[in-house]
Amino acid sequence: MTVAASVNPLLSLDYVPALESIGDDYYDVVAAAEFPQHLLRFRNDDLLRQIGLDPAQVSDEHFVEAFGQFQERSPLLALRYHGYQFGAYNAFLGDGRGFLYGQVRGGDGQLYDFGTKGSGTTPYSRGGDGRLTLKGGVREVLAAEALHALGVKTSRTLSLIETGESLWRGDEPSPARSSVMVRFSRSHIRFGTFERLDYLERPDLIQRLLDHVIETYYPESRLFTDPVERYGHFYAELVERVAQLVAQWMSVGFCHAVLNTDNMSITGESFDYGPYAFIDAYDPSFTAAYFDYGGRYSYRNQPAACEWNLRLLQKPLKRIMDAAALEAGLATYIDHYERYYRQRLLAKLGFESLPDDLGQDLVKQTIELLSQVQVSYHAFFLELARQFSVDWAEGAEQIFGTTFQASDAGAQGRLDQWRQLYQRALQAQSSSALAAMSVRLRRTNPETVLLRPEIEAIWEAIVAENDWQPFNRLVQRVQAPFLT
Repeated sequence: MTVAASVNPLLSLDYVPALESIGDDYYDVVAAAEFPQHLLRFRNDDLLRQIGLDPAQVSDEHFVEAFGQFQERSPLLALRYHGYQFGAYNAFLGDGRGFLYGQVRGGDGQLYDFGTKGSGTTPYSRGGDGRLTLKGGVREVLAAEALHALGVKTSRTLSLIETGESLWRGDEPSPARSSVMVRFSRSHIRFGTFERLDYLERPDLIQRLLDHVIETYYPESRLFTDPVERYGHFYAELVERVAQLVAQWMSVGFCHAVLNTDNMSITGESFDYGPYAFIDAYDPSFTAAYFDYGGRYSYRNQPAACEWNLRLLQKPLKRIMDAAALEAGLATYIDHYERYYRQRLLAKLGFESLPDDLGQDLVKQTIELLSQVQVSYHAFFLELARQFSVDWAEGAEQIFGTTFQASDAGAQGRLDQWRQLYQRALQAQSSSALAAMSVRLRRTNPETVLLRPEIEAIWEAIVAENDWQPFNRLVQRVQAPFLT
């Protein structure tokens, strides 16, 4: 790449002091760590375009200067927040290994945050080193790109830089290689940001923060002049956004693993990928985090966990909001979740729409079938996309043929029942809708799924030979996961 050496486009962006504008009660100004090494392992050129930069004009060295050496950028803000962690309130949280690097406008006019992870200690490090393992950074890059490609509202990784330090961890072989990453997200503000202000009994700061959130991220809510209506509309929209997000996770078989309130964004966006996993077989009890002994954040429990987090958020909001409006907003959660989940599952089955009763029955029977047949959750839908024929509308016995083996006679009966129901759904389609199903199936069901063995395989290549090609290839595959 040919770039003027004296100009770093990443440092020359028009950074917006949006969070700074509401005062310093919400953050601490911090300094970035100085690292012995800076090896750029990942850069997201797609995000550069989103903020108006030409990737050809941004060199790898520019990334290192901005997001590894942290040149010329200030202030760097470690946000203050608390949170409920596995059900227990923790007043000793906050950005312990990251900070808000800056905020910029995208080409869509929306405000976006650059937030670091692994950038050094802060007042909230709680005795930790403020660093990120390289494996943790690799996993987050993959998770965010995979989820984005699958249509999940998620943060993404802008850069990952290996930093040359040796880290000691209890859950990874030590010494572990180190890294620093920059996350690109809609907001750095969490449910826990409000919970801290409630803990401090500062309704004035809650109101100031909520007004900022509405002004910045909830354009429809700010149209209301009456504060009761404006705040009520905000919360109702947040409830819907969270319900939609969880439906997206569930439909793609994703288990976040650590759904504490400090990991819930006030914009309803998914972020912070630690011990996550995609399910293989359909197992509602699957738990991604080894330390989640009771399965609090199991795959099946994600909808209820996020609903509970929304209820916990009511406590600080009640200091400035009408309690009835909060309850009315939360009362819509289940309906929103079921509607979005049904839409997503029906799309995976090839349908844009079905009559309500038929659609609900088909989704229900599909999930019941997946719990009994000996097939991967993802393989089921992928084979549906590969084998689909409009002729299936004429004969249920043609659907899947002998592709899947049922575990017993009862499961075989379930499979036959599902085939008949799927045929009914096909027969309910117009000829044009039926013809469009093959394309929809291929655009909805991924050929590449980010299962743990895939991640471990590319990590082994990095550890054994410092070979980054398998990682780069996997990134490309999860960014374009669908059948062509």
